Amino acid sequence: MESNALKTEPIATLLVRMALPAIGAQLVTLLYNLVDRVFIGQMENGTLAMAAIGICAPIVTIVTFTNLFGRGGAPLAAMEMGKKHIERAEQYVNHSFFALVLISLSITLLVSLFKKPILLAFGASDATLPFALDYLSIYIAGTFFIQLSVGMNDYITTQGFAKTAMTTTAIGAILNTLLDPLFIFGLGWGVRGAALATLLSQMASFLWAMRFLLGPKTRLRLSFRTFHAQSSIIQDILKLGASPFFMSLSEGVLVLCFNTQAYRLGGDVAVGAMAILFSMFQFLLLPVEGVTIGAQPILSYNYGAQQSGRVRKTIRLTLQITLTFTFVATGLLVLFPRPVLAVFTRDPALVDLGSRLLPVYMAGCFGLGANSTFQQTYNALGAGGRSFFFAFFRKGILLVPLLYLLPALTNGGLVALMLAEPVSDALTTLVNALSFRGFVHQKLHPSSNLRSVLSFE
Repeated sequence: MESNALKTEPIATLLVRMALPAIGAQLVTLLYNLVDRVFIGQMENGTLAMAAIGICAPIVTIVTFTNLFGRGGAPLAAMEMGKKHIERAEQYVNHSFFALVLISLSITLLVSLFKKPILLAFGASDATLPFALDYLSIYIAGTFFIQLSVGMNDYITTQGFAKTAMTTTAIGAILNTLLDPLFIFGLGWGVRGAALATLLSQMASFLWAMRFLLGPKTRLRLSFRTFHAQSSIIQDILKLGASPFFMSLSEGVLVLCFNTQAYRLGGDVAVGAMAILFSMFQFLLLPVEGVTIGAQPILSYNYGAQQSGRVRKTIRLTLQITLTFTFVATGLLVLFPRPVLAVFTRDPALVDLGSRLLPVYMAGCFGLGANSTFQQTYNALGAGGRSFFFAFFRKGILLVPLLYLLPALTNGGLVALMLAEPVSDALTTLVNALSFRGFVHQKLHPSSNLRSVLSFE
């Protein structure tokens, strides 16, 4: 796609063309998580193995810096492309690449040295620790490929090559789906096989992404010769990337809090149930993020090109799509939890517990599409601070305290623990919507018709 299409093509056609590959990429990412957990749940010790994967999940999330440098730099690169400053845009690509290289190597070393005390601190029990050690030891060895393939893929999407970006993710997911049953059951490697399948799959995705960014089709070329470290570039990336990075980091902290509370209130079975519930939350969130990721280049480019009318149309259409999806999908999960749980495990106790908890946990997700659209729009238009605030508001101010207050005040046990999620989600979406109205008014044009931006008419 020529970058000029971001400025001239009809918004509906453009958003579909950009969003479908991005949705596909997010669904493929979801497939990574679901395939591992579905196969692991069928193991002989599936409930313990599932709990172990749930314990590793926050560690994996916390050490992920792809949002900081990918989503932090990609919108800025798109804005510079809109201004025809190609060399400046390329600097964001180069700086992000080398920063991710240094960080991923450091993470691999540190986690490898201290993985056992880390896992114990994150809630591993005597029963789950061996499974968690097996998984994390292999997974963390692939941190370099995971960080680079995901982080640099944002710079492929932001140029308008959404299909190429989707292919980056699809290659890994397809390979992971093929290798998981072979390694887990065929070779009898269990959770180690699941981790190795992920490592090899992400290596393949990394090689594909590098092939494109070093090849002739890219408009923003990754170049080792022209790279010169500039503190101003890094500062710009960090400012804009702070919010999505915090959202990812805090998600890991939240999973940790959920897991430790779940273990205290219900033992290893409850931790296994939480692993499935988190997967269902991702089932809602990732397709929505696919739509908003597809919208990001359109928003950033046209904002840089001072085409505020196209920005408003993109916001309105993105809201319509994301809200429709989350409303329908949440309704189905709330109404029919048992068939979903049965896909992940053969353990009747785990199915029964998860079926009681899932409707409560997902009850606040009806408006998730709106909140995600607001957050991505803030970043796409360079307002990373506002996005950061609402990420902190939902998780730091509301959700974490409620995880401890509700079970203590109500004696509701695991159900009270689950209730913290919908309460936080609903309040955040409401406050964020009120703030977003003023943001659009101020950012685009003082006389812009906000009703046309936010209404579904």
